[in-house]
Amino acid sequence: MTDVQAVLREAPEARRRLGTLAQLARVDRFTEDDGPARGTRRIRLVTGGGLEADIHPDRALDLGQVTYRGVPVAWMSPVGMSSPHLADSHGTEWLRSFGGGLLATCGLDTFGPPSVEDGVEYPMHGRIGVVPASVTETSVSGGSLRVAGEVRQTRVFGENLMLRREITADVGGSELRIVDTVTNEGTDPVGHMILYHANLGWPLLDERANLEIPSKRVLPRDAAAESGAARWHEIEPPQAGYAEQVFLHDMRGETGPAVIDNPELGIRCELAFDTTTLPALHQWKMSGEGHYVMGLEPSNLLHIHGRAAARAERALPTLAPGASVRYALSFRFSESNGARR
Repeated sequence: MTDVQAVLREAPEARRRLGTLAQLARVDRFTEDDGPARGTRRIRLVTGGGLEADIHPDRALDLGQVTYRGVPVAWMSPVGMSSPHLADSHGTEWLRSFGGGLLATCGLDTFGPPSVEDGVEYPMHGRIGVVPASVTETSVSGGSLRVAGEVRQTRVFGENLMLRREITADVGGSELRIVDTVTNEGTDPVGHMILYHANLGWPLLDERANLEIPSKRVLPRDAAAESGAARWHEIEPPQAGYAEQVFLHDMRGETGPAVIDNPELGIRCELAFDTTTLPALHQWKMSGEGHYVMGLEPSNLLHIHGRAAARAERALPTLAPGASVRYALSFRFSESNGARR
């Protein structure tokens, strides 16, 4: 428990020290007024425990810039958190609207490479990440901060999937908790794929840091990953011409979080998630110059090659009409555990 949390537990003592709770913790709301993000909404969550996070309602309530004790922890792409009106949901054009950030949601009916199934195009990483949310709550009460909303992915004669998201944190805390409920509100069964594209960047990510993923087995995606399979856990310096490496981690039955711990920086980031509904973690190791990022990406199926391949291999999860599935994950920031290995 932090000193701030200790004071807050004693209400009279907190009143002696605070003019208003907003001095310590708050949820601010903004509208961008310039550049590619012009007109979009942004919510800033400030816990008072050293954690500040930008939430983007016009991008499915995903997370953008996040800092802990003033240190940036998320990788931000050259694209930035642009307006969803600039997005193009064809093929690999997702990359032109991928802003990075601590969390980019992929789904709700595909993730991975683009594919075509029964004449329907399923673009790279799906469409949900550029669907604006209806924000249902922003509040600070009872010792916690809360942002909630609904994001619907639908089309005429197609899927009708509702994502209900809650993001919470404790006043004085350093953990972000995300609970999603995905419901099939259509009349037909639908294939459902979801991946949480968490993106960690410099200065948290560098060769001084340690990576821990407590998986049962690790599978390289392709030849580039096979060449680095023995070093999947190593964090390397930026390199010119680096080819991305992607590994699939089998997390079934595991309970430990995925961790990046930087002892020289003094910061530890733990990504915890419920492996009963998120049994896999995709690791995106990208040590390129200008694109220096470690993606830690929990997903709902042990598959890495896109929608059509998942269907062909009978790996595609299905949601019946009216059925729901709940996903829970959290980002916890703290002091480093110790010396570098």
